[in-house]
Amino acid sequence: MPRERRSGETRVAATPETVKRLSSRGCSVWLERTAGQAAGYSDAAFAEAGAELFDGESTEAEGLWAAADVLLTVQAPELAGVPLKPGALLLGLLDPFRNGGLMDQLESRQVSALALELLPRISRAQTMDALSSQANIAGYKAVLLAAAALDRFFPMLMTAAGTVQPAKVVVLGAGVAGLQAVATARRLGAMVKVSDVRPAAREQVESLGGRFIEPPQLEEAPGEVGGYAREAGAVFLEAQRQLLAPHLQEADVVITTAQVPGKPAPVLVTREMLALLRPGAVVVDLAVAQGGNCAGSEPDAEVLLDGVRLIGASNLPASVPQHASALYARNLAALLEVLLKDGELQLDPEDPLLDPCLITHQGVCRRNDLRPARQEVVA
Repeated sequence: MPRERRSGETRVAATPETVKRLSSRGCSVWLERTAGQAAGYSDAAFAEAGAELFDGESTEAEGLWAAADVLLTVQAPELAGVPLKPGALLLGLLDPFRNGGLMDQLESRQVSALALELLPRISRAQTMDALSSQANIAGYKAVLLAAAALDRFFPMLMTAAGTVQPAKVVVLGAGVAGLQAVATARRLGAMVKVSDVRPAAREQVESLGGRFIEPPQLEEAPGEVGGYAREAGAVFLEAQRQLLAPHLQEADVVITTAQVPGKPAPVLVTREMLALLRPGAVVVDLAVAQGGNCAGSEPDAEVLLDGVRLIGASNLPASVPQHASALYARNLAALLEVLLKDGELQLDPEDPLLDPCLITHQGVCRRNDLRPARQEVVA
């Protein structure tokens, strides 16, 4: 497990708990020094759990990389100069649709790679679902950011000076992040409305105390495939925007969470719709890294447009690094345990659990749908 080097990334792919867990399965665990420091895990705690610590800049590190069977990461590492052996396995949130350079490196090194974003949402994979564990944190933290930036209270307050009405929150998307945003906003006392393209989401929304905004009644409703949302057509998106307009006029906070794997995020709030929001309103865009659900939002930045605060939040789990790392590390450990059989690492490309997310196997690309993205990035 290396130290994460991408700017703003504070998570780590292992915790003392999962080091013990993997060691009990016969694994030798090597961890780069200070890898867990930003997440609140000391080198001493890892060493006590059984990890061997190494200096990532030392000559010793080269020998460890060359001997490693598995590399556990949070985000895709830069493999240039890292002497991974052919047949080694890389596990992490690899962003395969937009990371063409990584695909080239995996193929040239003859390395196998599991992209956790592509893990199928089946019952066997529930304990390994890193997208869900991290989306839970993003939805929770998005509400806290909105509450801190808003110019009014979230809960209703009865004071000697009169009653303060609760804030009105609109959540776009009732996936894992959206539902956690609903739950958190309700705990803070806000009134919450939720829009989703799936009519079946109504039950989940209402169970958390939110009000469901019915989607457009059109034949081309996108729905989902394998637990992931499908891309909506232009007609459906326009109809959805029209339905959202009156709700935005009343909103104090809008939290957008709609994403489609491998596609740009749908624009649900246009510049014209932003004009419907009152000055002082807050929009938190959790899809900003994929282009954003809200026109004008920028990654990891706060933009003020006509008095409305747009917060582009691309990596909120990294702002809660200890719990985010704990959950993520358990996801990785659960997946790795499935691959360990009789003390050996065994990858079966035909396994329904691995087939969608095993993007390369011994250096061979298994997902042709990733090649257009790779060619576009390289060009």
